[in-house]
Amino acid sequence: MARFDNSYSRFVALAKIVLPLASLVVLATLFLFARGREFEMSIPYAQVDLETLAREQRVDGPAYATVTKDGAQLELSADQVRPDLSTQDVVNSSAIRGALRIPGNGSVTLQANDGVIDGPGKIAELSGQVQIKTSTGYTIHSDRIATMLDVSNIESPGTVTADGPTGHLTAGAMQISHDEGTDTYLLVFKDGVKLVYQP
Repeated sequence: MARFDNSYSRFVALAKIVLPLASLVVLATLFLFARGREFEMSIPYAQVDLETLAREQRVDGPAYATVTKDGAQLELSADQVRPDLSTQDVVNSSAIRGALRIPGNGSVTLQANDGVIDGPGKIAELSGQVQIKTSTGYTIHSDRIATMLDVSNIESPGTVTADGPTGHLTAGAMQISHDEGTDTYLLVFKDGVKLVYQP
């Protein structure tokens, strides 16, 4: 009996040493295998040019809205605007769109490739494939137009082409404005108007 107790005691003493060592070997093996495998931890970043963003000041998708002195609603928006570094309160815009909503359900829509909005001068100059559409059925094309920001006045100082209810026409200049005397809005083509009438 004493012999059994002695063997059992030796087994317990040996187990107290062997089992902790075996567990350490198993844990060390797990850590070694884990280090052998490479996990690619990547954080998704937006594909943007950080140097360009730091160098350029710009606003994406801005919108401007006002009511003119004659009661029309003027709205302008662009894909992007940048400040003009040479002139204060002037911004350069790209892919500009606009609408002049005239009292009495009339409207004029604008779009152009580029634009310059002059806050102090209260004028926006649009250029690059300018297109104007009126609610009276005219579609007008020009290289450049200017629209006032405080009154209803849109002018093209250069040649325009237009298609409308009367046919196809070309003119040296065009103006859409509010006539205070009659309280109406006029679309006027001038300077060598040529009309091809389409009955």
